[in-house]
Amino acid sequence: MRIFPGFLVLACALLGACSDEQRAADAVARPALRLRAEPWRLPADAVAAQPDLVAAPDGSLLLSWLSPDATGHQLRYARFSAGRWQPALSIARGDDWFVNWADTPHLAASADGALWAQWLRRSADTPYAYDVQLSRSADGRQWSAPVTVHDDGTATEHGFVSLWPEGTDGMGVAWLDGRHTAGNGHHGGGAMTLRSARFDAGLRRHDEQELDAMTCDCCQTGASVAGNGTLLVYRGRDASEIRDIHLRRRTTGGWQPALRVHADNWTMPACPVNGPAVSARGNDAWVAWYTAPQGEPLLRIAHSGDGGATFGAPREPDRGVEVQGRVRLAADADGVWLAWLREDAHAQSLWLARYSLTLDRELGRLQVATLQGRGRGTGFPRLLAGHGGARLVWTDVADGKPLLRGAVVSVLPADGTP
Repeated sequence: MRIFPGFLVLACALLGACSDEQRAADAVARPALRLRAEPWRLPADAVAAQPDLVAAPDGSLLLSWLSPDATGHQLRYARFSAGRWQPALSIARGDDWFVNWADTPHLAASADGALWAQWLRRSADTPYAYDVQLSRSADGRQWSAPVTVHDDGTATEHGFVSLWPEGTDGMGVAWLDGRHTAGNGHHGGGAMTLRSARFDAGLRRHDEQELDAMTCDCCQTGASVAGNGTLLVYRGRDASEIRDIHLRRRTTGGWQPALRVHADNWTMPACPVNGPAVSARGNDAWVAWYTAPQGEPLLRIAHSGDGGATFGAPREPDRGVEVQGRVRLAADADGVWLAWLREDAHAQSLWLARYSLTLDRELGRLQVATLQGRGRGTGFPRLLAGHGGARLVWTDVADGKPLLRGAVVSVLPADGTP
């Protein structure tokens, strides 16, 4: 896999609320919000990594993670409801899974409350030959036998999955598909592609199609359901090795032509393993991403007021060699949360910023966690908005073993009371 240089695994420690004085000018329209992070105790196993955090239709939260066992790995999850965690349950386990810091399992809930889980299984004895597995549970306890999302049968890479609810009881799936790379080694033949399909409650596949014939090899995809359809974001690629962020919007008329969210014109001859994030509410949509068109890493976030049909000029929340990206987005009725990672000469850190709905103002900024080492092993944080604040989960490492950390971020009263 051709990738940007990575790092080692770190340990994290929650910090108190602090603002970024360098960004104070962004909040001149009103005083910056006072944000506070508090630890969120999680029910994950003592050794755990690759988390996912999603909301269910009933308002509960679902946390999934991978844990190693004697010969393989288990995918487990727990539900947070009425202010407490329910006992953790197992979804599946396997001795032949593909486990990776960047290409991780996902959990989702369809409109009927059924749970859907996705993980990766090796398909051949080569480093990047693996398939996407999908399973469903009506009650969260008994899970169906998994099905393979694609049917090409090639010993190539299939992963970087996004899930979204379809209709009353189905699930949409998008993934990067390497079927055209077969025959000449990993990424040695044709290009990586983007494909999608939908699955009904019986795990039957429908409407599988190729959405982009040439994409970045190993950047995460993202999906969100907007008021008028589904938004799917990914890092594109062209023959000149420009790897900007693209969006496909599906309406009642089907998938619309690809839209470049912004013309960064980042020429990058290898995969940065740093995909975009998307969030949508009604006709508003937001996309955030990492890029480096002039050689300097930076973050961008852009807003759409027409359901993803067009986007305004992006703003830049952060820039510099310390910016790692790995962005996450979450919107609520009053604004947008953006999470990302930084790394300087001393440590890696997890940051959270709050923006107005139109992105015209940065309302607050907080360093949520400081990581005591360096590395890819910290993976990608997860972020949800709700109840006037945000919740984050990320991977930590203690005594050389990964574990999950969580934080609840709240907005403090403007009058200065704690």
